[in-house]
Amino acid sequence: MSKDQRQLSSFYLEVMTLGQAEILGRLPYGSNSTLLIELSYQGEKMRAVYKPVAGERPLWDYPPGLHKRELASYLLDRYLGIGAVPETIIRSDLPLGEGSLQRFVDADFSQHYFSLLEREELHPQMIRICAFDLVVNSGDRKSGHILVDANSDHLWGIDNGLTLHASPKLRTVIWEFGGVQIDEDLTEAFMAIGRQIPSDLEDLQLLLDPPELAALRKRAKKVSASRVLPLVEMDYRHYPWPIV
Repeated sequence: MSKDQRQLSSFYLEVMTLGQAEILGRLPYGSNSTLLIELSYQGEKMRAVYKPVAGERPLWDYPPGLHKRELASYLLDRYLGIGAVPETIIRSDLPLGEGSLQRFVDADFSQHYFSLLEREELHPQMIRICAFDLVVNSGDRKSGHILVDANSDHLWGIDNGLTLHASPKLRTVIWEFGGVQIDEDLTEAFMAIGRQIPSDLEDLQLLLDPPELAALRKRAKKVSASRVLPLVEMDYRHYPWPIV
């Protein structure tokens, strides 16, 4: 991340943390309450996606508090240097109570993973997102959860609430890169996580329980040892539903 990008990210986080929030409406298609809000701070405005805990639909296989997994995924993405998860925080002073806030991405919403897959120049970013999903144990990487920035060719991976479970939950649409080598910087970062949770990620201890942290380390160690993306096992349901 360049100096300008770091400064812009810090600005987004400041507005998200301190801005006054106004709910603009509900975003479509989500099974939980997913709201678009506008934040105002010192004359600046920006939009963010608000997922209140009060709007979560109970799940049999994930405990309540998916907002914590949204934040944990962002922290891991930032540590790994992938830059695919938009800035994310947790706030408790929002109109519907505690929840996650994630910067709203100005994306080309006519595009999704399957259409973007036709563009080979985007494959390196997809490979890094795929490696990320393996380590965070993404349980719901739908095609529509891969967005392309409307102003650049940057890819974003949104909706990271179903992640970081202690049990295997991997369900993703990204299976076209089996056998492809993972970038060395990622394998080294995974190796570091496999040894112990780095001090830069100490906040994960407030967001995940000990078995989940242990499982994260185990997955990171496994991926760093293999150094390549896996092939899909056709006898196991690795795909989310719906896939788009």
